[in-house]
Amino acid sequence: MTQLIQTLTDGIAVGSLYALIALGYTLVYGILQFINFAHSDVFALGAWLSFTIATWFGLAAGSGATTPPWYIGLAVLALAMIGCGIVGFLIERLAYKPLRAAPRLNVLITAIGVSLLLENVGQLEGMFRGHHFKIFGPYPKAMPALIPDRVLLHFAAVQFRLVDAVVLGTALFLMVAIQWLVFRTRLGMAMRAVSFNHNSAALMGINVSRIISATFVLGSMLAAAAGFLYAMKYAQLKQTADNVWVLLGLKAFVAAVVGGIGNIRGAMLGGIFIGLIEFFGVAYLSDKYRDVYVFSLLIIVLLVRPSGILGKATVEKV
Repeated sequence: MTQLIQTLTDGIAVGSLYALIALGYTLVYGILQFINFAHSDVFALGAWLSFTIATWFGLAAGSGATTPPWYIGLAVLALAMIGCGIVGFLIERLAYKPLRAAPRLNVLITAIGVSLLLENVGQLEGMFRGHHFKIFGPYPKAMPALIPDRVLLHFAAVQFRLVDAVVLGTALFLMVAIQWLVFRTRLGMAMRAVSFNHNSAALMGINVSRIISATFVLGSMLAAAAGFLYAMKYAQLKQTADNVWVLLGLKAFVAAVVGGIGNIRGAMLGGIFIGLIEFFGVAYLSDKYRDVYVFSLLIIVLLVRPSGILGKATVEKV
């Protein structure tokens, strides 16, 4: 029972991170019908921006470092989300907007190119005209502790730490907020209209270009929040070109597909489901096949229900 409760807690906490990243995938797909494969790199950027902003505040990692007031962590999260939102806006305007009428293959190749650009630019370090410059650098870094490392709840041998509560609470708050925005605001109504048909939405007076940009900004901000929360839970940040970021992004993409790509609630459900599958597989089967459980589930869903758990099959008239 102890192992069951601990695994359930860990699976939901990590699954909420997958859900936040999956929401970015599904928002862009719902509007433009293509997968933004650079999204996982925006997630990595969010984690590294959080580290950089925390160091600007004079914070450092280590056993002797003191935990700052709660509002410092909130400021780091807000600034990281704003920074990634700006990056998402620039990516859409500079890389994807010129290709809206181009074949999907062109857009896919561009997305891969943007992904490689973000990965490698983040590692830049060197000399320029006698001045040393560095983006994030080619070496792993330890994230300063913004949340006290203490046990919040203790039941038998099960520990529910404060960082897990913050990760889960923040992720749930953001998921509810994006759900409210999409289904209860004028911006969300415009986003749903554009996802249905670009031309019809334009005829109704909706600025399609602005809505697409807003969608990229929202998705990038959610990825930044996931990056911040990931850095809180796993303090060791790998370099931006490390495979761990790509793998996390792929798992979030699997979550979006399993839940129903293009479906907001499906992305949330898929993220939690993927987290539970991964952690229960590690706890009760073998930790050597952590990734196999996730991608095996993807294959099964594609064979049995290609539209995903909450997705709807589309019928096209030929």
